[in-house]
Amino acid sequence: MDLLEKYIKVRQRTEAICAPLETEDYVVQPMPDVSPPKWHLGHTTWFFETFILKPNAADYREFNPDYNFVFNSYYETIGNRVIRTDRGNLSRPTVKDIYSYRVYVDAAMQKLLANTLTGDLKELLILGLNHEEQHQELLLTDIKYILGHNPLFPVYNFPSSNNEYNEPTSFIATDEGIYKVGYNGNDFCFDNELNCHKVYLNSFEISSTLITNKEYLEFINDNGYHDFRHWHAAGWDWVKANKIEAPLYWYNVDNTWQVYNFNGLQPIDATEPVCHISYYEAYAFASWKGMRLPTEFEWEAASQKFNWGQRWEWTESAYLPYPGFVKAPGAIGEYNGKFMVGQNVLRGASDVTSPGHSRNTYRNFFTPDARWQYTGIRLAK
Repeated sequence: MDLLEKYIKVRQRTEAICAPLETEDYVVQPMPDVSPPKWHLGHTTWFFETFILKPNAADYREFNPDYNFVFNSYYETIGNRVIRTDRGNLSRPTVKDIYSYRVYVDAAMQKLLANTLTGDLKELLILGLNHEEQHQELLLTDIKYILGHNPLFPVYNFPSSNNEYNEPTSFIATDEGIYKVGYNGNDFCFDNELNCHKVYLNSFEISSTLITNKEYLEFINDNGYHDFRHWHAAGWDWVKANKIEAPLYWYNVDNTWQVYNFNGLQPIDATEPVCHISYYEAYAFASWKGMRLPTEFEWEAASQKFNWGQRWEWTESAYLPYPGFVKAPGAIGEYNGKFMVGQNVLRGASDVTSPGHSRNTYRNFFTPDARWQYTGIRLAK
């Protein structure tokens, strides 16, 4: 697939994700981590305009100078921006305006891509496409949060995963030794996957499957959310302060647990991997089982031996730079490195990860309390 074809395909998928929405759905921001869908549409467009078109297309004219303030996410190098928590207050630009913005930028990008790109510009374009694929996953999780916190629990008509979940569980042994981790190839990867390096691991075992809803219900029914012994101090404070009793989107209706998904409020499927779990909950569950979470290096070393990709899997690793990590100059250097504090690494992918976007060296990262993403649990011992 050439770059122009890839560009068109990625851009069309973003709009296909938004197609089932009503206009009112595009603007809602029920919590700070969730961005309104129309902001995602504008921000991903702004990325191509700001980093590719404005510096490299001689005849390009900016669509609207105010959009640099509205759609800049966190790039201090680029200048001032709307505070993240205020994105839901942007009644203007309208949804119609933003779709016009996408058409305008796409036309200019397709004109640019009709020519042969230099090596650096090609790399920047591929980064932009991967950036938009990241936002496609964020779009789906943000849409789920928006609709899942609507008291009507509306259905969202978007194709769901057909993963089979009924795998037998076993523990896979991995010998002690020195293992290579990090990306080592010629295709695209994010800078936080570099550099490929060696780590020493003690022998360990890792589960072949993810924890299911049935297993997690056993934790709930055994008073797991009320037993401080299994929780970090920060996690225990989080549980008490927020009155957490179950994973996100679980509702106890007439003493029966139900869950919101894109089909509306549904009975819980006991065989499905538990989802929307914070690191605090994952740690507590592992402690309750007398086990632990794997480190990100253990996960990567063993990842060829089990199926992954249904849930982002919490690890016991803090999000830190690899040896030799160097931030790129300018705004692009703000992409990952500035967040390497106070966050845990997740490995794998999820049911809403864009096709072809995942690999076993990919490092996702969130704060320990985050659970609106498709996060789950794999145990180690």
